[in-house]
Amino acid sequence: MKKKMKRESFFLFFFKPHSSMSNESLGLCILLLYTSPLCCFANFSQAKELVYKIKEGLPSGTLIGSMGSDLHLDLSLDPHVLFNLPQKMPSDQYVTLNSTTGQLFTSGNEIDRETLCPDSSEYNQGCVLSLDVFVLPQQYFQLVKVKILVEDVNDNRPRFPTGEIRVSVPENTQVNARFAVEQSATDPDLGFHGVQTYWLVNDFGVFTLDVEENEGGELTPFLIVTDELDRERREEYVTDIIAEDGGLPPLLGTATLRIIITDVNDNCPQFTESQVNVTLYGNTTKGEHLSRLHAFDPDQGANAVISYAYSDRVPREARALFHLDRITGVIKLAGQINTATGKFYKLTVLANGPGCVPAVATVTVHVIRVASGPPVITPRYIAAGERRRGHDEGVRTAVFPNRVFTVSNTDQRGQGTECLLEGSGPFRLTPYKLLKNEYLLETTEPLDHEQRQDYELTVVLRNPRGLAIKTFVKILVLDENDNAPVFKQSLYEVSVEENNPPNSFLTQLQATDQDSEARGEVIYTLGSDAPSIFLLERLTGVLTVSTSLDREEKQTYRFMVRAVDRGTPRRESIATVVITVLDRNDNSPRFINKDFTFFVPENFPGFGEIGVLSVTDADAGENGWVALSIVNGSDIFVIDAGRGALRARTPLDREQQGTYYLWIEASNQSYMLVLPSTLPGTSITEVYAVDKDTGMNAVIAYSIIKRKGGEPGSFDIDPDTGNITLKRELSDRGLYSLLVKVSDHGQPEPLHSTVLVNLFVNETVSNESYIQSLLTGEEAEIQMEEKQWYVGKLTERPGREDLFPCQPLLIALSVTCLGLFCIVVTLTAYICCKKLKKWRKCQMKRLEVEMPLKVNGDDADRKRTEISNI
Repeated sequence: MKKKMKRESFFLFFFKPHSSMSNESLGLCILLLYTSPLCCFANFSQAKELVYKIKEGLPSGTLIGSMGSDLHLDLSLDPHVLFNLPQKMPSDQYVTLNSTTGQLFTSGNEIDRETLCPDSSEYNQGCVLSLDVFVLPQQYFQLVKVKILVEDVNDNRPRFPTGEIRVSVPENTQVNARFAVEQSATDPDLGFHGVQTYWLVNDFGVFTLDVEENEGGELTPFLIVTDELDRERREEYVTDIIAEDGGLPPLLGTATLRIIITDVNDNCPQFTESQVNVTLYGNTTKGEHLSRLHAFDPDQGANAVISYAYSDRVPREARALFHLDRITGVIKLAGQINTATGKFYKLTVLANGPGCVPAVATVTVHVIRVASGPPVITPRYIAAGERRRGHDEGVRTAVFPNRVFTVSNTDQRGQGTECLLEGSGPFRLTPYKLLKNEYLLETTEPLDHEQRQDYELTVVLRNPRGLAIKTFVKILVLDENDNAPVFKQSLYEVSVEENNPPNSFLTQLQATDQDSEARGEVIYTLGSDAPSIFLLERLTGVLTVSTSLDREEKQTYRFMVRAVDRGTPRRESIATVVITVLDRNDNSPRFINKDFTFFVPENFPGFGEIGVLSVTDADAGENGWVALSIVNGSDIFVIDAGRGALRARTPLDREQQGTYYLWIEASNQSYMLVLPSTLPGTSITEVYAVDKDTGMNAVIAYSIIKRKGGEPGSFDIDPDTGNITLKRELSDRGLYSLLVKVSDHGQPEPLHSTVLVNLFVNETVSNESYIQSLLTGEEAEIQMEEKQWYVGKLTERPGREDLFPCQPLLIALSVTCLGLFCIVVTLTAYICCKKLKKWRKCQMKRLEVEMPLKVNGDDADRKRTEISNI
């Protein structure tokens, strides 16, 4: 017993609340909580659990929850209740705890769901921060298990695994063939915040993009070929592929999509020249270059490999004397020419390709007898300062790069030596005036790298005795920045609907530069007149708008764009961009005046014009088309839809009624988009009406009284709630129009109203004007039984002070008067029959005067109810 008392006092000492309690004491206290067998700590096994839910990315100091109030603790007790986190866990760094109130706040470490729970998904438990909180001191002790559920927000944009995606497509691919883009984008956000769709910035008219979802819910984009391909016409298509998530606004991820058209062997080799003549002198040395045959095949890779070979008709002697390189097509002298006699050789050369009939070319070799001691041609550089001129300067004559030819072993007896130039190209060989027996190679017209990059020439030296020598010269034309970028079109006209999402794609500018390397690379920039809301990607030319456009604010934007190359000096060209903002039905019609008052003379003729109701709508075209209708009094008055003129159906009589109050409705067309993939049983929308009567007069029933478009019976309405649901799968796309009637159960005659519900079944709204034209046609075909205060909405009627008494009141008063009248007649009949008859006649006359006024109040007292906008 004594030992037990000591142990209890020991515990009471350590749990005594004190402001100067050390960390060591608190730690020992916590240790004892876990190790002590005392019954006072038995509630450990009955720990309470609090669950809080927050969104990721909240700023520091945001309140998560108040444990004191949620646990219903009295914080005014003495000693005070204290809240404590017993040990540091990784989750503690994200929260701070007020020890006196138990309030949890976010700390300075931002909670990022993707970092905190990288393996969580919407299919498992989600992302949870778990905390253990102790309520102290001992007499109040509780263990509280706190779970903080971290919800996902759309704070990550889709990302492709690589900046450039390559897809290879054979050129003989059939139309509608599909190719998976395996490097699909990923988004660490969950559910609808993840990747939802893909699209191409430019499809070139030959591709489109489809998206498929596998059993695991992953989306894979598929490239679909929509037209025939030809690698020889275009071997590569480069565009951007965009991944879009489902956030509002959506976030985009971009990668370059390079579509490579692979070759198939659909072409055969062809010679550039089928007849080649070669003159060979008898003293030509072995190994001399005689000619080079060139054949080409538009195919690519192995399909374009060409091999050269002699035909079987070429004699063995000629094969041995003239060597043909099977790869390059170069013919060289392989043996010694007989100088005593001249000879003629005819060589038939074949160009072979895979699976092709060989192309044929004929080389004719004329051998000219020569004596010994031929002249010699020595190419060398000319003196410094005589530099060549660029091909873009347009000169008629230019010295080719420092090149001069010196002729030696010339005839000493004064006989002339002739130096000639063989080959095609704008070149000539002229004697150098400053030095004897030297010749300059010059150009006769400007050279253009974009037209031809190299020339092959032969310098021939011949003397009167037939001595001759040839020297082969190859000329390479270097490129200069002499071409400016050229836009594919000088005017880009773009149409975009107003209220577009921010960062919407508008168009992609395209300019090409014929120069090579950096001189042909194009950079796109906006002109100084471009508004700051437009952004132009420098390398791809993709034009976007950073904000939503409003047609009513500005309808057309016009500005300049520039394409600049990277050459020296830089060259540029300009184009004009015109952006037209298309109208959407985003403005309600407005009457110019709130109230219209018209005065007409008595006995005003039927269908005469009383006045014009002026109404405006800021929208354009069909979106600004306004329909006027009369809510009450449509049996007496009518509105001319063309001019908005108010007319009377019948002549007006002031003695019957001196003042008429009309409520006029001005409305636009409206509809709701329904996806074809919607499952049967899905709730589409709800028609909601209110009747301020009581009892059976306020019981409302809904029904569809007329249908137009689509499959019959596709939609149904709940008669009690007005909920419209899908009854069967939708196979027909287009406009479905439902005329819904809402009526009460009032007596003696139920009152009702109608509303037109338009449902457009399609994957998307791509042509707003087309839909509006359908709405206009359906409105004309389905005649609404009673026009309402607003399209899709029934509202409360004017106050009773504005209209005559209602029909139920008239009926009640009439019944009461008749009852009293019968009683009086019964009591006085036996007294005075004559007076009774006179009095009865007076009463009947008075009824004849009063009853028409009461009947006139019948239509005016109709209750107007309210129905929600569709």
